[in-house]
Amino acid sequence: MIPELGHFALALALITALYQFAVPLYGFRVNDRALMATAAPASLVQLALIALAFAALMWSYIISDFSVENVYQNSHSAKPMLYKISGVWGNHEGSMVLWVLILALFGASVGLMGRNLPDGLRALVLSVQGSISVAFLMFLIFTSNPFVRLPETPIEGNGLNPLLQDPALAFHPPFLYAGYVGLSVSFAFAVAALIEGRVDAAWARWVRPWTLAAWMSLTLGIAMGSWWAYYELGWGGWWFWDPVENASLMPWLAATALLHSAIVVEKRNALKIWTIFLAILAFSLSLVGTFLVRSGVLTSVHAFAVDPERGVFILLILCVFIGGSFALYAWRAASLQAGGLFAPISREGALVVNNLLLSAATAAVFIGTLYPLLLESINGEKISVGPPYFNLTFGPLMLPLLLLVPVGPLLSWKRAELWPVAQRLWWAAVVAVAVAAGFLMIYQRGPWLAPVLLAVGVWIIAGALADLASRAQVGRVPVAVAWARLSGLPRAAFGGALAHAGVGVLMIGIVGVSFWKDEKVLSMNPGDTFTVGGVDVKFLGERPLFGPNFTGVKGEFEVSRNGEPLGVVRSEKREFLPSRQPTTEVGLLHRPTGDVYVVMGDTNASGQRTVRGYFHPLVSLLWIGSAMMFFGGALSLTDRRFRVGAPRPARAAAMAGAGP
Repeated sequence: MIPELGHFALALALITALYQFAVPLYGFRVNDRALMATAAPASLVQLALIALAFAALMWSYIISDFSVENVYQNSHSAKPMLYKISGVWGNHEGSMVLWVLILALFGASVGLMGRNLPDGLRALVLSVQGSISVAFLMFLIFTSNPFVRLPETPIEGNGLNPLLQDPALAFHPPFLYAGYVGLSVSFAFAVAALIEGRVDAAWARWVRPWTLAAWMSLTLGIAMGSWWAYYELGWGGWWFWDPVENASLMPWLAATALLHSAIVVEKRNALKIWTIFLAILAFSLSLVGTFLVRSGVLTSVHAFAVDPERGVFILLILCVFIGGSFALYAWRAASLQAGGLFAPISREGALVVNNLLLSAATAAVFIGTLYPLLLESINGEKISVGPPYFNLTFGPLMLPLLLLVPVGPLLSWKRAELWPVAQRLWWAAVVAVAVAAGFLMIYQRGPWLAPVLLAVGVWIIAGALADLASRAQVGRVPVAVAWARLSGLPRAAFGGALAHAGVGVLMIGIVGVSFWKDEKVLSMNPGDTFTVGGVDVKFLGERPLFGPNFTGVKGEFEVSRNGEPLGVVRSEKREFLPSRQPTTEVGLLHRPTGDVYVVMGDTNASGQRTVRGYFHPLVSLLWIGSAMMFFGGALSLTDRRFRVGAPRPARAAAMAGAGP
């Protein structure tokens, strides 16, 4: 009964989404405020119905209702409760329910928080959101129904993919989907602006919080996926330029450009047409990522390889929304009023360079990801585009952007001079050069590029501090005054500085783990020792392992330095029930200078255990920097200036009339 209720709720949600799409749009066309006002209640009803369907599916997983085919294929009664719950979105059908739930949540949030939006703009935004819901609800109901019953109820289920039975993978998809779907709000605002033919500072003020929320979610989702790949897959890396990894990176890059471009629209009423383009592009890349993951054209540890019928349906969705929105852009963009002028050397100019470099980097990733698929579809030839291509294209585009990060915030709007900026950043440059010189003295035989790139990370961090010091006029006014000015800065200033510093910390982590990694692969007996990264790792032995839905062996390794014990790490070889699929659990010892990383492999013919040991210098900075970026965005989002919209004129007039 519960699955049927969930299916019925999805059908009602589709009807509600059709209403949300059509009626407010018609109300806008005939200028009927009553019809336009129905958009917000419709978005709330749609959210409630999809939440009911999601709850019904989750309940089926919790009670292990194997009469539901989706539960039978992706769950097992012996699974821990966390993975029964996360198993809801650990498959194609369930993840699409989560997708439309988050989409409805964003739409309802616009309906609730957008009360200060102009009636027409609010109706158009929610109408576009409704159209997206219609497309994905139809896809879900007609090709990916999660509530299909089996003719006979099996005694036990097949279980979830063991690689997905991990805490990071329990939370990675929801955050990633929130990023993908959150960009639909920016997309809806862009389409609404094209229909209305108006983009102004208020429009940018309304768009930025939604874009920032999506960017934060994408940042955290990508970081959690990278962390999962690092410690769960056992290959010793954190990023492989896998096509599905790239599918999340591309909208993140476009959203980063959109965030910075919207600042120019808000502050200077410029770059309006370009900002509209970026808003459409960012969500379009999210849809492309959806197609890559769910169409069956990719084989990846992340991908849901499904039947071609679903791929064709998603391709139709892409054609409608990407093709339709860009056609509307081509038709209506010229009608938008051009913005203000600015000199090449200005904050606007720096943000334009920022956008051009981010866009070029997005194009490089897009080509590297899609070219092999296009070539295979044309002549059947299979090629692989891997790290060498991306290192030679993406890296050189990012380096000038990173060098520019501390400079941009210190430039004046409209027209600026470089000498005053250099005066404020000289100490940051000195610190960065000193760091590079110090590491060149230590590593006299190379790698030569590592100290230079390390200095870039330090330059970004010091530049973020210099930005705050400049705003507070440190060194130019008394300390008490500078402290008062610093305390009075808006939260967005601190948030931006924290996010930029996070980029620098991330950069240092990438340099450390890329250039100074140490690796050993050998066969070991209990009692054998090897040295990696200046520490000794001794194989203590192994013992049987029994879990709630797996068996295996656990190996223990003592880590010491100069005879002083640093800790014991444990690596496991697991075999999950009922699939008998093996997995490897990595042994990790986190140290301030880096991670000792031990992976226990199979036994060889002589009974020795194959062991891989790594030392990853500064690798923790990858996720510390990502967390700083996320919390920098969260801090900015709490700034009172990021409230959605502005008071309605009538309300503002009433408040003024009530004053003394």
